[in-house]
Amino acid sequence: MVLTQEPMEELVGLCEGSVGKPVTLPELWGPCPHVRQGIRGGLEWLKQRLFRVGEDWYFLAALGVLMALISYAMNFATGCVVQVHNWLYREIGDSHLLRYLSWTVYPVALLSFSSGFSQSITASSGGSGIPEVKTMLSGVILEDYLDIKNFGAKVVGLCCTLATGSTIFLGKVGPFTHMSVMMAAYLGRVRTKTIGESENKTKEMEMLVAGAAVGVATVFAAPFSGVLFSIEVMSSHFSVWNYWRGFFAATCGAFTFRLLAVFNSEQETITSIYKTSFRVDVPFDLPEIFFFVVLGAVCGILSSAYNFCQRTFLGFLKTNRFTSQLLATSKPLYAALAALILASITYPPGVGRFMASRFWMLILATTIPIPAGYFMPLFVYGAAIGRLMGEVLSAAFPEGIMSGGVANPIMPGAYALAGAAAFSGAVTHSISTALLAFEITGQIVHALPVLMAVLVANAISQSCQPSFYDGTIIVKKLPYLPWIRGRNIGSYPVTVGHFMNTSITTLAKDMPLEEVLKVVTSTDVTRYVLVESAEFQILVGTVERTQLMQTLQAEPASWALGQQCCLQDLLAGGCATQPVTLQLSPETSLHQTHNLFELLNLQWLLVTSRGRAVGSVSWVELKKAISTLTNPPATKEASLGLQNKV
Repeated sequence: MVLTQEPMEELVGLCEGSVGKPVTLPELWGPCPHVRQGIRGGLEWLKQRLFRVGEDWYFLAALGVLMALISYAMNFATGCVVQVHNWLYREIGDSHLLRYLSWTVYPVALLSFSSGFSQSITASSGGSGIPEVKTMLSGVILEDYLDIKNFGAKVVGLCCTLATGSTIFLGKVGPFTHMSVMMAAYLGRVRTKTIGESENKTKEMEMLVAGAAVGVATVFAAPFSGVLFSIEVMSSHFSVWNYWRGFFAATCGAFTFRLLAVFNSEQETITSIYKTSFRVDVPFDLPEIFFFVVLGAVCGILSSAYNFCQRTFLGFLKTNRFTSQLLATSKPLYAALAALILASITYPPGVGRFMASRFWMLILATTIPIPAGYFMPLFVYGAAIGRLMGEVLSAAFPEGIMSGGVANPIMPGAYALAGAAAFSGAVTHSISTALLAFEITGQIVHALPVLMAVLVANAISQSCQPSFYDGTIIVKKLPYLPWIRGRNIGSYPVTVGHFMNTSITTLAKDMPLEEVLKVVTSTDVTRYVLVESAEFQILVGTVERTQLMQTLQAEPASWALGQQCCLQDLLAGGCATQPVTLQLSPETSLHQTHNLFELLNLQWLLVTSRGRAVGSVSWVELKKAISTLTNPPATKEASLGLQNKV
């Protein structure tokens, strides 16, 4: 045995004939050194083999399992609270006053606490969260929305919201999707530290996309529709590279979520959440296709009216002096007032004996500043519309519709299934709600009529109104690029030269440092455009303002004592510059620019003409150009102003 001692370090040793790394003497002289060395080598071999398939597999599986555990725990906790409320309402006696108080005070207290607690932690914890997730997946990272404090606020606030039960009927899809994205961002940071990589924006975005899919999948235990719904609702463009990540994580989450129900003796085996028992021999007659199409048209019209009313009412609350001040200073008070109104209307011995919800009540509930999901109420509302139509048809044709000499009874439940998928899909502008309806019910015999109803409803809704989530983005003024809708708005002739920002701050390499200092101190831009000379303005690259300020402060003051120094000397002394790898031309069309910004998640691009820097385009100019084309000014001359601008 050969012993070596390095200065200021622990004694190490090597076994004779060993070619491995040195080990400390306590390890070398410990019991069973060969056994421990073999175990250590086996673990290292296993680690190398496991990570050969990519470490993403393990973090995505952990994401799915963690969110499934959280989803099940939230369901269990809120279920217990709802049972306590029902027991209290039954056991309180026959006094109408006491029963009314038990029915109303309970949700008022829960929603007030939900609003106050979540808003005290972070102001970004209220609402659905899907509009913000959609904005982040477009490349705009909203740091507050991914904070781990926001995760805790969402969990507590959402549990209180769900505990109100059917009194304030709201769901969990939106906030839980937001929570899943936050967990994905956190696991992404853990992954970076574990494997010792530097921060990678592409990897971070891949984890966020998978988190969005897991959030939907673990709520309904529906991995296929969860992935597709997250793509439709939250992504403008989707990379196929992220497809397997979303499906793998969503499958892990959905499987774990349903497995927990089996372990808790709630289910005998893994089945659909809302299992149905439609007949499969003759699920529907061919003439019924017409009525399913009519149901889709009705859902499309009603969904357009709902989106318009909800967006208008939300905008009214933000512009009205009283409500805007109330929402700005006393959100728990607004939540309490809204909860009192809704609970009083749904009080069972009163008006609640005739109804559980109406159209305006759902709109009012969506304005309460609490963590809440709005998809499940839309799904149930659509099911009610479809069930109503199915019952009307069943009463009109009690023997069924004659087809081929045979009449089969009409199943109103099939129309409820189609109505749920059509209305929720039309409100959110998604087709995957049809697949969601099949997954959560375990029935696919009505695939054709349900899909036709969803398509008709979406065709009407998308041609009339923006989706529910896009409307929220508009009202909240989130930094998200709108779609260029329609082909008749005159967008194809519009080029970058019509709407680019021509007021850009440039720094020439031959500019004296005194002038450079004046420009830097008189402007607050984050980066400057670097050109070859003030005369020709040939683009060289960009230089960050912070880097330029640090270099100016570090340079000796000899240039300020009369020596002729220019920016070129400063750049040669170590001030870093960045090349411009992607540029626009004044002749680039609006559609091409829009596609570039969405596909590459860009925020700003330079515009050059024959190598000269002539302007810049950010999402602000792009959004303004699209808005001007979509909603042109009243006069004809003004409406042509954008296209005639040089």
